[in-house]
Amino acid sequence: MESCPAVKNILLLDSEGKRVAVKYYADDWPTNSAKEAFEKAVLSKTQKTNARTEAEITMFENYIVVYKFVQDLHFFVTGGDNENELILATVLQGFFDAVGQLLRGSVDKKEALENLDLILLCLDEIVDGGIILETDANVIAGKVASNSIDAGAPLSEQTISQALATAREHLTRSLLK
Repeated sequence: MESCPAVKNILLLDSEGKRVAVKYYADDWPTNSAKEAFEKAVLSKTQKTNARTEAEITMFENYIVVYKFVQDLHFFVTGGDNENELILATVLQGFFDAVGQLLRGSVDKKEALENLDLILLCLDEIVDGGIILETDANVIAGKVASNSIDAGAPLSEQTISQALATAREHLTRSLLK
């Protein structure tokens, strides 16, 4: 029986291997130190490649890793050794393009850290529990942008749930005065 394609993790690391945003969907790495060791190892294996123009694919520790670099950020998507590389590459490209749209083309570590909330929402829109939900960067960026409208925005630009949350916040503030 065929199963849905699954993602083991999505990593966004800086050029030194430090975490910017990571999400693990499998228990293959039970401890935080095991996760960090995997991140360092995968970075050291891939950092000498030229994955700046298009995504590269490698087999690493019985996992398929698809990766792409831009400036000082390294994007990785990992799947099991039986996963379809093209699907993993599509997930990577969707994540990469959505982050590019959300950061308005200025994709670097400083910008990514300043907009970490958008990147984490982006990860949540792409994969849930290892199951791929969305790969279209425009749809992902649109959903993330609609979730991040601030409370100071006019009510006409907010969804009903955001408007209710804003009203609840204002009511709570006025009661606490």
